Amino acid sequence: MARVATASDTRFDERTFDFRLRWGWFVALGVALFFLGVLALGNLLAATIASVLFIGALMIVAGLAQIAAAIRFRKWGGFLFWLISGVIYTAAGAFAFYNPMLAAQALTLLLAFSLVVAGLFRIASGVRSRPTSGWGWIVASGVVSIVVGIIIVAGWPVSSLFMLGIVLAVDLIFQGVSDIVFGLALKSYRSART
Repeated sequence: MARVATASDTRFDERTFDFRLRWGWFVALGVALFFLGVLALGNLLAATIASVLFIGALMIVAGLAQIAAAIRFRKWGGFLFWLISGVIYTAAGAFAFYNPMLAAQALTLLLAFSLVVAGLFRIASGVRSRPTSGWGWIVASGVVSIVVGIIIVAGWPVSSLFMLGIVLAVDLIFQGVSDIVFGLALKSYRSART
């Protein structure tokens, strides 16, 4: 049975067409992100400190928002929980600014343990998915996560000097490449349609 086009379909097509006209913005953003990622790879310590300060700033904002919410809704039963949680978040964010290298050590250790736990869950998920096609890839990605987590812990605290910087740099590079590819795909789609 054929689907009947509606007015909302037309609006979507117009937005999509307008979106395709802006392919150059995606390419420019991708090039900028890729360049920033390469720059971060060039100075991993500075990238690590920048990551810690960014996380610290987010924690301060989140903590202050929780404190404000607790004060605003102080008659609610969870007032004390929200207030203490906000104070802890704010203090942790301030600590990241006060001693970014110690905060980097803590965050690196947290990252390593998160990778190990995520890897264990991924392996369990892959094994439970047997005999579905591709279950081995899920298990393999879990094993890689565990190995990376163990390598980070084995090199700790020295790994904390560069690990967060590597994560930031690799993320920026991959995001940049994906934006460039997406923008060029939009350009080729637009060229094919005209």
